[in-house]
Amino acid sequence: MQRFATGTEAALALRPDHPLYCFRPEVLKEDARQFMALFPGETAYAVKTNGEPMVLKTLVEAGVRIFDVASPGEFAAVREASPDAEMLYMHPVKAQSDIRLALETYGIRVMSLDHEDEIAKVLRIVRAMDLDPASITIFVRLQTKGHAMYELSKKFGAAPGHAVELVQRLDKIGFRVGLCFHVGSQVEEAESYELALKSADWVRNRAGVELVGLDVGGGFPATYGSSPNRKPVHVPPLTELMGQLRDNITEWGFDDMPLVAEPGRVVVARAFSLIVRVLLRKGKRLYINDGIWASLSDSWTGKITLPARFIPDPARKTRKGDAENIVAFRVCGATCDSVDILSRPFWLPETVETGDWIEIGHIGAYSLSLRTRFNGFYPDDFVEVTTPFGDEGAPDGFASLETMAD
Repeated sequence: MQRFATGTEAALALRPDHPLYCFRPEVLKEDARQFMALFPGETAYAVKTNGEPMVLKTLVEAGVRIFDVASPGEFAAVREASPDAEMLYMHPVKAQSDIRLALETYGIRVMSLDHEDEIAKVLRIVRAMDLDPASITIFVRLQTKGHAMYELSKKFGAAPGHAVELVQRLDKIGFRVGLCFHVGSQVEEAESYELALKSADWVRNRAGVELVGLDVGGGFPATYGSSPNRKPVHVPPLTELMGQLRDNITEWGFDDMPLVAEPGRVVVARAFSLIVRVLLRKGKRLYINDGIWASLSDSWTGKITLPARFIPDPARKTRKGDAENIVAFRVCGATCDSVDILSRPFWLPETVETGDWIEIGHIGAYSLSLRTRFNGFYPDDFVEVTTPFGDEGAPDGFASLETMAD
């Protein structure tokens, strides 16, 4: 992998005509170590956020030894990165064949669930393999209420009363039992964790079972941009959020048991930027070589504002407009699908033209893991960059802000 000091240097040296990911391994290590230092328990990186081999290997180098996995593909990716890493199979709904693969081939001994039929699936495999249920820990996932960019309890989680029944049933069979929850992705307030802890305490008190641990899930917010035309939404910095979480854990009496967290965004978001090229400018429309079917799903939904840097092509000698004037452009993706238009605009200098580049920062979370091969487009080119995105200077643009008229 070629190495450059900045994304700008990479763009001007390589003049990429296809999307180019800029990987910052030292930033990834720094953010992973910060999280591990702040959280009062074990850190299990959520592989779904970004499961690239280079990411997993770098996290292992940073000291991460536990990974939250959800599929056979993620089992294999983690095992390739580390032969002795521990895996937590925290998908609440699993194929029976995948449960057997996890237990038999990968030696996974920690799972989660939120329904009695899932207990039956796990127990069937455990008995077929003649395993002692006491060698397996199962976390019962709770429904949560709170504020996050992306809510998850609409799909997963048992109501408190139901969770009590599941805990008691698992304990009676002989499994080791814990509780877990996930407040959603990119939480907006620390109170979301407090509400979940309150619910976990309610279940614990009524189940009457000795719990072996609590998994507080993910949701820890990454640092993104904010609209220059609106009052910034206060997303608590990790130090503030973690301080409140530690206090809440103590307040609700969970500080005397093993704790686990499953961070994703907060660990990997800053580790990547993406350089895209403007294939065509039509008035206030920009056609770029990436889009909603590739790296820009977060920008498509409009829930995340990504910082962006304009990299003008020095081969263009004349330009129209004022480089200091930041205006909104409708952004169209690379595919021939008419749906491939971002729901919100990019705000960039009005001098942007065909052939220029845009470096989109803090795109490490979910950009690579959600990209598809639709229409034959699949960004997969990487360089290593040593300078954090923000250290090159303040961004002069933003990817995905408020809506605009077409």
